[in-house]
Amino acid sequence: ELISNASDALDKIRFLSLTDASVLAATPDLKVMIKPDKENHALHIIDTGIGMTRDDLIKNLGTIAKSGTSEFLAKMEEGEVEASSDLIGQFGVGFYSAFLVADTVMVTSKNNADEQFVWESDASSFSVAKDPRARNFVY
Repeated sequence: ELISNASDALDKIRFLSLTDASVLAATPDLKVMIKPDKENHALHIIDTGIGMTRDDLIKNLGTIAKSGTSEFLAKMEEGEVEASSDLIGQFGVGFYSAFLVADTVMVTSKNNADEQFVWESDASSFSVAKDPRARNFVY
């Protein structure tokens, strides 16, 4: 799911570049990288896609767990959605599967319209902070 999200980010910026080549000015090389970090027991999934603004991080990652889950449960109770294994990926469930293997999930993101931010969550709460590494983030 996380690699699929990274691929979607590449597709979005590639699509935007068809009408505005400047969106690729900062990072013209579109790629997804997977870097294991044995020392810190971490797996880094890095893409050079469209990125998210601070507001996007809050809207898309910060509230999905609550609103998506409650919306899904409400639809289940109303009989609008049948229980099924093919529901992964709906309502943000796929992204949150990262918490099955991690105590903490961090997303570092840079959108051309904003500064670079880090979203971090332990699955019970989240924070968003300006990334002190800014443009020095190594791909």
